[in-house]
Amino acid sequence: MMDIPAENATFFDGDQAVPHRVQSLTKDQGSLRIHCDDGLMIDWPIDTVRQLPDTARGTLLHLPDDKLSRLYLPSGIAPGTLPNLTKRAPPKGRVRLAVWAIAAVLAVALQVFVFVPRISDQLARFIPPAGERALGEAALGQIRSLLDTSGLNPIGFCTNETGTAALRAMEDRLAVTQDGAPVDITLHVLDHKMINAFAAPGGIVVLFRGLIDAADSPDEVAAVLAHEIGHVVNRDPTRNALRTTGSVGILGLLFGDFAGGAVMLMLAERLVSAQYSQDAETKADEFAADTLSHAGLSPDALATFFTRLQKQGGDADALIGHFMSHPDLADRISAAQKAGETPNAGPPALPDDAWRDLRDICKS
Repeated sequence: MMDIPAENATFFDGDQAVPHRVQSLTKDQGSLRIHCDDGLMIDWPIDTVRQLPDTARGTLLHLPDDKLSRLYLPSGIAPGTLPNLTKRAPPKGRVRLAVWAIAAVLAVALQVFVFVPRISDQLARFIPPAGERALGEAALGQIRSLLDTSGLNPIGFCTNETGTAALRAMEDRLAVTQDGAPVDITLHVLDHKMINAFAAPGGIVVLFRGLIDAADSPDEVAAVLAHEIGHVVNRDPTRNALRTTGSVGILGLLFGDFAGGAVMLMLAERLVSAQYSQDAETKADEFAADTLSHAGLSPDALATFFTRLQKQGGDADALIGHFMSHPDLADRISAAQKAGETPNAGPPALPDDAWRDLRDICKS
């Protein structure tokens, strides 16, 4: 117990305009006991007592949680008597604020990573073909603009006549389901050195010039094309687009982007990087293996292409990253090699002259 000088000290309780003359101040077991002449006795927790600034004379003390009560010491108070007089008071409701902040983050995460994907999978079945096609065309236009480093014109399509004819021949051989029904796709080659390929909503499939240049045989191009057709058949690009637009829409409500520009930008980037789920990638791999086998081609052409690109590195990173989005690439290469163990007696995906034409598809 320790007595603190309280000569002429005055306590204001905040309820009455009449001041209470302080008889004694006692520091005891973590409390500051204020004993007044009129019998009023108040205990203040020592750790929470603070000094109000800008007092012309003396010292004015208060409790941050008590907006009205004051203790006035005309003669001041000895330094060190109370430990936290000048320390900033902790913010009110800190624990509650932290709980609400965590709850808000979890709510957003739940919507972005759980509700949006599930709803997207359901909505993908009900989008009309025209709307799906329009979304794919808009995304493709955004991608072409993004890839143009000059800022003048979007990256062009490769339209060499004989090369296009060779590409159509490969498409006719591969774009069929297991029961022989044709798959409705629109196949483009972009005049860009990136080693990549992707599928967009509405049956749009895009190969990059760099992919064709990097392939050693038409069978390797056919294997990548069959994989992308698998995504089209399973409507993976549409699900991916709905998830992206839904997630960005939620984030846009939080951060104020209502113009839609961020939506299309992120959708374009997601399509190029092809961040599909493990299940979607596995099904596209299985579709590609079955399609290649039915076409008389070996599914291990995809494994051969991946393995060579891994060894080369460099510009191959884009395509490797595309196919490494979730499942382990080594496992996928092994699965393609295993599927290719069955002999395939059919001719190559293209004859030699057509293969040369396809490699020249971007030439005028």
